[in-house]
Amino acid sequence: MDFDAVLVKCGNFGRYQLVLLLFYGCTNILSSLHYFAQTIISFTPEHWCYHEKLANASISYVRSMYAQTANPQCTLLEDIVDDQPIVASVGKCTEWIYAYDRGYRSITTDLKWICNDAYQAATGQSFFFLGSIIGTIFFGFLADKIGRLPALICTTLAGAFGDFLTSFVTSLPAFALFRFVSGLSNDTIFYLMYIMVFEYLSPEKRTFGLNVITAFFYCFGLILSPWYAIWVGSWRYYLYIASLPALIVLLYPLFICESAQWLIATERYDRAVNCLRRVAKFNKRIVEEEVFTQFRAYYEEKMVLDKKFNRNEDTFWGMFRTPRLRKFTIILLLKSMIVTISFDVISRNMEGLGSSPFTLFSVSSLAYIPGGLTIIFLQNRIGRKGMAFGSFFVSAIIVTVTGFMIAFLDPEKNAVLLAIMVALGRYGVIVSYDAEAQYAAEFIPTTVRGRGLANIHVIGYGFAMLSSYVIYLGLYFKPLPSIVISAVMLCGALLCLALPETLNQKLPETLKDGEDFARHQRWYYFPCFNRVQTNNNDAVEKQDTH
Repeated sequence: MDFDAVLVKCGNFGRYQLVLLLFYGCTNILSSLHYFAQTIISFTPEHWCYHEKLANASISYVRSMYAQTANPQCTLLEDIVDDQPIVASVGKCTEWIYAYDRGYRSITTDLKWICNDAYQAATGQSFFFLGSIIGTIFFGFLADKIGRLPALICTTLAGAFGDFLTSFVTSLPAFALFRFVSGLSNDTIFYLMYIMVFEYLSPEKRTFGLNVITAFFYCFGLILSPWYAIWVGSWRYYLYIASLPALIVLLYPLFICESAQWLIATERYDRAVNCLRRVAKFNKRIVEEEVFTQFRAYYEEKMVLDKKFNRNEDTFWGMFRTPRLRKFTIILLLKSMIVTISFDVISRNMEGLGSSPFTLFSVSSLAYIPGGLTIIFLQNRIGRKGMAFGSFFVSAIIVTVTGFMIAFLDPEKNAVLLAIMVALGRYGVIVSYDAEAQYAAEFIPTTVRGRGLANIHVIGYGFAMLSSYVIYLGLYFKPLPSIVISAVMLCGALLCLALPETLNQKLPETLKDGEDFARHQRWYYFPCFNRVQTNNNDAVEKQDTH
């Protein structure tokens, strides 16, 4: 009797799963506050070089003076005569006049990381992703060694500590170092909890439960975070308090138990049985002892049969030793790179579009709700591959159109239209990101799922180090980030066609299962089209019988 069969008897969508989903929701809020703190703290308001004659002038007057120059934000003035600016022939800006958005002071204004020094913010933020590479490897390894739950607690606290330390920085080296510490927990906060929910939840409710919680709770965190930042008025105060909610993770072991499938894979059968008993008790299910005896005997026998293969092959690098699994693993790595940098650039590129970046970020974050609902309603109908391909392709088109609009339309006069396009772009990349997460979790064999997802995300976030520089390209030509990302997402859509479908398939538990998985599927196989074809064939057969 395998794990899925026993979980049905213990309850695979009962009170325990609801509590698990509630904590998964808390994790989503923590993850959203943590990941997008780097966006909130670095919003740069409209600014102009300081001149003593403009010290007490209104913002509208300052704007009108500098509008007469070629580079309004970074042009040093020698004098102002009869409302005409005279540009200085030598020198550069050392002080600025800021049009603070609702009084909020960001790190870029406090540390003067603008104009010629704007690269410092991008450089410091890139260390966040460097930290995520190290942290994902370490915490992924830790998850497979000591368990998902203790690794989840450690990674969440590490990220909060990094955010707290960042609030004290006054220089680029310190900023880079503490963003590195903060990045150690990036994504592992989310995916370790994702794995635990994934394993204990009914396959029929998996898409619904995971994506509804992600959509609403992650969205909730994102919508409120810009207004919270405006309320406290400073990036330092924002980081002080935003790091504190992470302490809630210390309560997790009181209510949820370790991943039973991880315990099985590491031959800790007694603990796995105890976890399942706890689930059954929480769900008020009575399960006979014979069920657990059969469960243990099944996996002991399976482990004996697979022992030699598992000992030699069941590591992440074993996924590269056989041809089919190697091809699929490389594609998953490339997809992770593409979806991560696309998600980051589209979600953070909010400035210079005619609206307050705080308002635009908050309102466009509502896209998480339809994004999650799209996964729920379509993923089990058109399949994982169809969802991944379609979301990448449609997103590439949306981002391309947005790039053209940025290039040829006046942002001030078309702020609403651009806001709608930004929201649509976020919607598309959210669907792509969620589809990729479940796709990879289903395809990677159980025995290496923690390490596999960790390493795939490592590659993704290693590539995402470039996202800050992609956004920085907008200082030279505003549509450039959109152009780059649309091309990248189109490549991601094409890669999806080479992956097998996982919908309604027996998911692989070992590397041998992974190599043989969906061996007879063609690249053009989509469950939705196959279902139509099957129904047509059935109709023909019925006509023939008459």
